[in-house]
Amino acid sequence: MRSVPATADAFAEALVRVRSVVVRPEFALDEAPAPARLAPSALALTAESVDPDTDPASGRFVLLHDPDGVEEWAGTFRAVVFVRAALEADLIGDPLLHEVGWSWLVESLAGTGAECTQAGGTVTCSSGQSFGSMADRPTDGFVEIRASWTPVATDGSPVELVMDRHVSAWLELLAHAAGLMPMPPGIAQVSAPRRRNRG
Repeated sequence: MRSVPATADAFAEALVRVRSVVVRPEFALDEAPAPARLAPSALALTAESVDPDTDPASGRFVLLHDPDGVEEWAGTFRAVVFVRAALEADLIGDPLLHEVGWSWLVESLAGTGAECTQAGGTVTCSSGQSFGSMADRPTDGFVEIRASWTPVATDGSPVELVMDRHVSAWLELLAHAAGLMPMPPGIAQVSAPRRRNRG
């Protein structure tokens, strides 16, 4: 399935949608320098947990756009995401964690209505055990999820008009990884990404 051909102003419209994303209060969202060589247009966002009662988690969302389309994408837009979160003690070493991590992504896309094609990625789990004079430290672990997909709009509308759903899917994935419960509709507030001070 290919995305509806994008107009000349598709990326500008996509940015409007992205910057209207709903952000959970447990996370801070920022706009970061975007990769310059992957596509003619790109946007990068970063997020990290700011709630002391939330497991440490952070992530990155990159939106790529080529108005001519890319054969490997099967479309004109590509979303690339990264999420890293600390693991709770009872999850460290769980043999099913890789599958669970990928299911978080699938559920996040479905739950936000972010339809896509050409999705792929990896789930990496790591843990560390302390020894000797540091043996009393608890075992720590992390899960990292890297994924990319091509956003589509199956109702025939321009795909850039649903780009906020894909950012929301990434934030929902981050919430899953951080062990947060789903946020009821209408609780979170709309917040535009803050540009980092590069001075």
